[in-house]
Amino acid sequence: MTRRIALITGGMGGLGETISTKMHDAGFRVVVTHSPGNKNAAAWSQDMKAKGYDFHPVPCDVANFDSCKACVERVVAEVGPVDILVNNAGITRDMTFKKMTKADWDAVIDTNLDSVFNMTKQVMDGMTDRGWGRVINVSSVNGQKGAFGQTNYSAAKAGMHGFTKALALEVARKGVTVNTISPGYIGTKMVTAIPKEILDTKILPQIPVGRLGMPAEVAGLIIYLCSEEAAFVTGANISINGGQHMF
Repeated sequence: MTRRIALITGGMGGLGETISTKMHDAGFRVVVTHSPGNKNAAAWSQDMKAKGYDFHPVPCDVANFDSCKACVERVVAEVGPVDILVNNAGITRDMTFKKMTKADWDAVIDTNLDSVFNMTKQVMDGMTDRGWGRVINVSSVNGQKGAFGQTNYSAAKAGMHGFTKALALEVARKGVTVNTISPGYIGTKMVTAIPKEILDTKILPQIPVGRLGMPAEVAGLIIYLCSEEAAFVTGANISINGGQHMF
């Protein structure tokens, strides 16, 4: 059977790297995007190749529609048509609303929400024409419950699921599923760099299972949603937060 081609935005850093490696291990052909200004992209790719990961890196400004169009055209030409899109790229510009500027708002909305349209638009026609496709949008628990100092981020992450539900209705009969996942606190480098005292007293007490999530657990959920067995799951927002927020 031909290996499915998975395109993962922001696939070189933090959670994205684990998603990329685990999907490669699961047998997918993995394409990762990185920002055009990422000077570490070549070194990262070489390091991954030394570890046995044959990724196909492509520069892309996910906040720019034309950059996304050029990215996918290059992927189709060099690797093949995209079967799976994981919209993982994102940034934060955390501060209270009182201090937030229009530029802070725009940067987060452009990168975290507009990017979902920009990338999905490039691959959806091909997926529906072929009668198979998977789109997984990586949101956040803070898009479900809100977070102090994250009006921009929470709005963008909540918007991702509105997009998911509407598009899922449009393409359900075409063999394409569209789903959202909403991770809580995951043990990425960024989170584990938080001082232990803060983790132990402020963060872990909020999580009923009493620990951070593992990036591999999030990747495992994505791999399931990409499978044939998940063909009946669409329009869903699946929480993976250790019980921190239930609804």
